[in-house]
Amino acid sequence: MIQRPDVLRAIIDNAPIGIWLLASDGHLQFVNRTWCEWVGIPEREFLAAAHYSSLYDPATAARCMASDAEALARDGMHVSHETVRFADGRRHDLEIVKLRLTEPAGGVAGLIGLCLDVTERRATEERLRLLAGVFASAQEGIVICDPEGAIVDVNPSFTRITGWPREEVLGQNPRLLGSGRHRPEFFQEMWASLFTQGRWANEIWNRRKDGTIYPEWLGITAVRDDEGRIARFVGVFSDITRLKRQEEELQRLAHHDALTGLPNRVLLADRMGQAIALTRRTGKLLAVAYLDLDAFKPVNDRFGHDRGDALLQEIARRLVATLRSGDTVARLGGDEFVLLLPDLESIEECEVALGRVLLAVPQPVALPGTAETVKVSASVGVSIYPHDETDPDELLRHADQAMYQAKREGRNRYHLFDPVHDVRVRARRARVERLREALAQGEFVLHYQPKVNLRSGRFLGVEGLARWRHPQRGLLPPAEFLPDLDGTDVEIAFGEWAIGSALAQLETWRGQGLDTVACINVCGRHLLSEGFVAQLQRLFAAHPALGPGHLQLEVLESVALADLFHAGDVLDTCRRLGVSFAIDDFGTGYSSLTYLRRLPVDVLKIDSSFVLNMLHDPGDLVIVDGVVALAEAFGRSVVAEGVETAQHGLALLRLGCEVAQGYGIARPMPAEEVPAWVVRWRPDPSWVNVDPHPWTAADFPLLVGEQQHLDWLDQLLAWARAPERASAPPLDEQSCPIGRWVYGAGRLRHGHRAEFAEVEQRHAAIHRHARELAGRVPLAAGELASEEAALRARCLEFLERLRALQRAVARLTGPGEPERAGPG
Repeated sequence: MIQRPDVLRAIIDNAPIGIWLLASDGHLQFVNRTWCEWVGIPEREFLAAAHYSSLYDPATAARCMASDAEALARDGMHVSHETVRFADGRRHDLEIVKLRLTEPAGGVAGLIGLCLDVTERRATEERLRLLAGVFASAQEGIVICDPEGAIVDVNPSFTRITGWPREEVLGQNPRLLGSGRHRPEFFQEMWASLFTQGRWANEIWNRRKDGTIYPEWLGITAVRDDEGRIARFVGVFSDITRLKRQEEELQRLAHHDALTGLPNRVLLADRMGQAIALTRRTGKLLAVAYLDLDAFKPVNDRFGHDRGDALLQEIARRLVATLRSGDTVARLGGDEFVLLLPDLESIEECEVALGRVLLAVPQPVALPGTAETVKVSASVGVSIYPHDETDPDELLRHADQAMYQAKREGRNRYHLFDPVHDVRVRARRARVERLREALAQGEFVLHYQPKVNLRSGRFLGVEGLARWRHPQRGLLPPAEFLPDLDGTDVEIAFGEWAIGSALAQLETWRGQGLDTVACINVCGRHLLSEGFVAQLQRLFAAHPALGPGHLQLEVLESVALADLFHAGDVLDTCRRLGVSFAIDDFGTGYSSLTYLRRLPVDVLKIDSSFVLNMLHDPGDLVIVDGVVALAEAFGRSVVAEGVETAQHGLALLRLGCEVAQGYGIARPMPAEEVPAWVVRWRPDPSWVNVDPHPWTAADFPLLVGEQQHLDWLDQLLAWARAPERASAPPLDEQSCPIGRWVYGAGRLRHGHRAEFAEVEQRHAAIHRHARELAGRVPLAAGELASEEAALRARCLEFLERLRALQRAVARLTGPGEPERAGPG
């Protein structure tokens, strides 16, 4: 039976807070297990020390003793906050409460200390403050509604645009803003889009509190909870009154047909460009329909041009009424019209719309001033983008050609134009068959790119990358053939080959004394195909010397998002077999937090494009830092692709990313070269002693300033050599990339530092030299060589000072910062 003191001790030891008891002479009388595990100091060392502060560095000890003295000097709780590095290597925000203990006679017996880890709470509070700031400062109006449509919150811009105070609209329905200009079908389409697609955006007319009607661009998003139910509707809108007036004036003057009021050829070209751009973004279809009235000329000849014009006006009205609000009806002249139908889900949807047009056009038309009615039919030719992937003029020409085919087929008909479809299909089919043949004949091979720890130099594994040993064209990279495999049955067979080849090579290496892990890319169709897990098991069975832990599969983030739950089930099953998973090219697609929360992946691979450019662009550096933080927050490992230089590796280490691959480490190599490379490999000396530092985004320009300054100098010299072929860089010291930081956030944050003053002085001197040189451009060859040498010498001095400032900023907590810290 557990004794009462044992129960109390167990409760205290396992409490999720640090607890300690300090005698008035400075000896620790008690410290619980939680605190010992947090700071990495055994209980016996705490209790054996003459004073617990002797376990810490002098700075930490001084803070601890000062805090203790303040707590001993008065009754009540003494609360302080500290940032402490725990045994896990991370810094934690702590809230520390100390309470003086007194003896019955009134003397001071000691202190009891309680320590709560508030790291996550503070991070959450900061995120909430950030979101609240965005909400309050947004220039667009924002309205949030519950699932029943009642307003639960609006931002200040909502009041500024609509005139409605927040307190008067809370609990109201947004219908109070309605202008009455829209038909019920408009809102039916809106709600249908929200419930089926989760979003809707369009122009809409609304009414301010004072009754003024105005146009706005409104986007609405349906926010769903974890169970898929709609929890909120969020609307973001902006007043587009001025833009609308300008648009209407331009249309009136130059973009509309004088007879029908429809868009003319000029506006049609603009609308076609917009529709093609929309189609590229959404992946849907655009139909361009060329419509010609049959037997219009006899009507014109018999009844005159005025009545012929009236007929055209009525046909124009019918076409507009028949199509959707987002479609375009244009008149090219005479009896020829063009219909633009963007954002189509399928060709069948286009056919349904054209069917309505062909029913509406032949209805009788009463001619004004007569008792006569006339009927005309229509012939329609259609080209579909991107099936007919060409420019707007060609799309229109193809639709025109198809219209003549419709006329040959009979009245009130339409014809789809696709002149190259069969040619393209046959060409791709031939390429796919050649790839199938290449796979059967063993023409593919895997090259392997090493993955290493930049700091320790430890070899961690390889990524297998396919190459085609083409009999005539030589060794081809994957970009030459993988796109043709997309969506074919050969794609799955290729994936099976790649996994099997990698396992066979791992088995060979293991026999040579190299036991490692291989990463293989797997496509979405393969991962989600029936029997994927069983096929993996068969491949492992064929290589009994290996365990599943030797294989890691990489998937693009868009793959799993296409079928989140199915992909999650497959990944779960494979991980139970010991196969790990990585998200490849993270950050280039959806980068969904749902992805990270739901899917059992082990590794995030930062896309090489961000790593390659992060030394030139602080924005890309922010993205890399964000991915590293996301990986840490979700308990995932992170690997950086695209390390090409020592500077890339150095920047990654400063951001806390140690694992990487890239040409700066090793290019993909044949399998037989890998063991020797592993023996030879050593990390760059600059990587070994770099400590990760929690750089803030405000100081990221300092990290990339070296490369940006070199880029600036190269641009200056190129301009000085050939001013007619190159443009001058910013010559003012406050306008170049590093200068904007120096005279902005840099001066505010670090202007008190001597190192910063050195940077500022030398940076200004370089720009003075550059401005003086600019006054003499173009320079003779000899003079330019002398100026280049002088500028590069100044540049080296500046970069030395810049690196000194980097080191100073990295020591913000002061020299001698302890690796483990006490309670403080």
